[in-house]
Amino acid sequence: MADFAIGIDIGGTNTKFGVVDRHGNILEQDRVLTNEHETVQEFIDDLHAKLTPMIEKVGGPSKFTGIGIGAPNGNYYTGNIEYAANLKWRGIIPLAKMVSEKFGLKVKLTNDANAAAVGEMMYGCAKGMKHFITITLGTGVGSGIVIDGKIVLGHDGFAGELGHTVIRHGGRLHKGTGLRGSLESYASATGVRETALELLSANPQTESLLRDYTINDLITSQTVYECAIKGDKIANDIFEFTGQILGEALANFVMFSSPEAIILFGGLTKAGDLIMNPTRQAMEDSLIQVFKNKVKLMYSELKEADAAILGASALVWEE
Repeated sequence: MADFAIGIDIGGTNTKFGVVDRHGNILEQDRVLTNEHETVQEFIDDLHAKLTPMIEKVGGPSKFTGIGIGAPNGNYYTGNIEYAANLKWRGIIPLAKMVSEKFGLKVKLTNDANAAAVGEMMYGCAKGMKHFITITLGTGVGSGIVIDGKIVLGHDGFAGELGHTVIRHGGRLHKGTGLRGSLESYASATGVRETALELLSANPQTESLLRDYTINDLITSQTVYECAIKGDKIANDIFEFTGQILGEALANFVMFSSPEAIILFGGLTKAGDLIMNPTRQAMEDSLIQVFKNKVKLMYSELKEADAAILGASALVWEE
């Protein structure tokens, strides 16, 4: 019986990966920048170079049951990444097949947020829950929906793209998809940056610490947070605005699936109450009475990235 699995979490900015044992312990982990590789093959070659010493350290490939991968627009049924908006590699990419050929191991792939949801269900605060939604707030907005203890995949493997639901009709353009007003264009780290630039431009007379960061194009969700905790009005308004939109979207998701909890994780959650309070308020304000005050809004208890690595690795523990 194999003792280990590899979990790979491909995000729009970083790809995190690790060696996982059957008890859910991540023994070794590292990361690479996702989009610094011009081709998928270069990306896989880099992964192989970094993972090979980890594999050898615990006894070689024979000790592994396989590789699980969570990726944007990853299709569990086909093993392909299909038309991912936040990756530079376009079209349909047979990633599972390519990784399997490179490593000589069984590979299974799913949507990155679905992998995170599986990790949360097996090892995190959703342990024991059969109805919940995970929302990843990173470069994009991902989601994993669990109903009756099973990930919702749909007939083609692409169910649950809540980040691409339109929450502001005719709103901000999402450059990756061409949609206007999608949740991801507002509630992602990228969206927070766009909101910052818009509010700074719309309020030229308002003093803001954020103006110091526009000179060298250094505005990020992290700098917005750092300015907000110093009392900066525009920075705090950015989180209020973002939380309002996110909360309204979450209310829609609650009314469609009636989850026990919605679990948030990803870089944006580091803002804590600055994002959580307006999100919770907007969600409750947007729910009809039968759903009010029933759904727990929680942060993941897993370390950042661990949920996705663990969930991806769980894809190959079946045998």
